[in-house]
Amino acid sequence: MARIPSAAVAAGGLVGGYSVARWTKKRPLGGAVLAVAGAAAAQRWRQQAGGTAAGALTAAYVAAFAGSHPLAKKVGAWPAVFGVAGAVALASWAVADRRG
Repeated sequence: MARIPSAAVAAGGLVGGYSVARWTKKRPLGGAVLAVAGAAAAQRWRQQAGGTAAGALTAAYVAAFAGSHPLAKKVGAWPAVFGVAGAVALASWAVADRRG
């Protein structure tokens, strides 16, 4: 069975977390999705690229989540979420996935 790239897990966590929070109107539930996907991605990053890279990518994941909020005020919620998810996916691919 093929493994899901960590870039897809990270981007899916950002998009999925927002989706769940928006459609259920339960922000903690969206946060749980975000956290579980982030932890899964961090574990894969550590396996694929080492601890330092995993730490940097985890910081980028958290920064993307935080940065999507002010960005959403300028471009809208969905474009902001997709934009930061794409940025994290690209960084994840460049640092971890393309090695494998």
